[in-house]
Amino acid sequence: MNSKIKKGLGRGLSSLIGETKIENKNNKLSLSDIIPNKYQPRKNFDEENLHDLTNSIKERGIIQPIIVRRSNTDNSKYEIIAGERRWLAARKAGMHDIPAVITEADDLKSLEFAIVENVQRHDLNPLEEAQGYKRLIDEFSYDQQKVSKFIGKSRSYITNSLRLLTLPVTVLKYVEEKKISSGHAKILVGLENAEFIANKIVEKKLSVRQTENFVKIFKKRKSTFVKFIDPNIQHLEKSITDKIGLNVSIKNSKKNKGTITFSYHDIEQLNKIIEIIKSNY
Repeated sequence: MNSKIKKGLGRGLSSLIGETKIENKNNKLSLSDIIPNKYQPRKNFDEENLHDLTNSIKERGIIQPIIVRRSNTDNSKYEIIAGERRWLAARKAGMHDIPAVITEADDLKSLEFAIVENVQRHDLNPLEEAQGYKRLIDEFSYDQQKVSKFIGKSRSYITNSLRLLTLPVTVLKYVEEKKISSGHAKILVGLENAEFIANKIVEKKLSVRQTENFVKIFKKRKSTFVKFIDPNIQHLEKSITDKIGLNVSIKNSKKNKGTITFSYHDIEQLNKIIEIIKSNY
C-alpha cells in the first residue's frame, strides 16, 4: 500500500522524502538483503564512533529505521538511501534483520538523501562534502545556486567547498587523513606553493592562525624580492635598441648563456631585423 511521508519537519530527510512514495513504513529486512548506497558520499566511517553505535544497538536496539529503495540491478536486494552507519553497526552487533522504510527513489533522490543525512550530521570530511556537491552538478545538472538552496548553505559556502577540489593531490590526501583541517585547506586554495605550505603545516603542526601568518609573511617576502639585473646587460640592451630602433631583451645566466630577443610590431620591422642579420654574414 502506497502512502506519503508528511512534510513539515523543515529541511532534512523528512522534508526531502515528502514527495516520495513509500511501499512499506513498518518493515524488517534481512541484513543480507541490503546493499550500500552507490551514491554514498562518505568514504570512511570513524571506527570509534561505529564501535559506540554497535554497543548502543546491542543494549537498546535500533530506534530509527534505515531508508532503502529496491536495487535497480537486483530486484531481490534493497539499496540503502539513509542509515548506512546503522546498517554496519547492526551487522557488527550480530543482528539478522533491521527496521527499514522502503521508498521509491531515483538516482538523484538517492544522492540527495545521502548528502543531506551526512551534511546535517557533520559526518562528511570537507572533501567528501565537496565531492557530493560536485556529483550533483556533474551528474544531475545542478548549478551552484541550486545546490545552495537545496542544502541550505550560502552560495559562497558551496563555491568555497568546491574550490577545495582544485588543491594538489598531496594536499587533498592530507585533508582526507585529517593531517590538516578544512580551515588549513581553505587558506591553501589558489596558492602556487600550496603543497610546500601544506608540508610545513604537517611538519611544524601549525594551527590555522599560524598558517595564515606564515602565508602572509611568505607572500610579503616574495613581493619584496627584487631580481638582480646586471647593469652591464641593461646598458647593452639600451645601446642596441638605440642603434637599430627596436626593443631588445637579453637574458643572461650565471654561466653566461642566454638569449637575445628582438621585438617587432609589423612586417617592416621584421624585414629590418632580417636585413641587419644578413648584413653581418
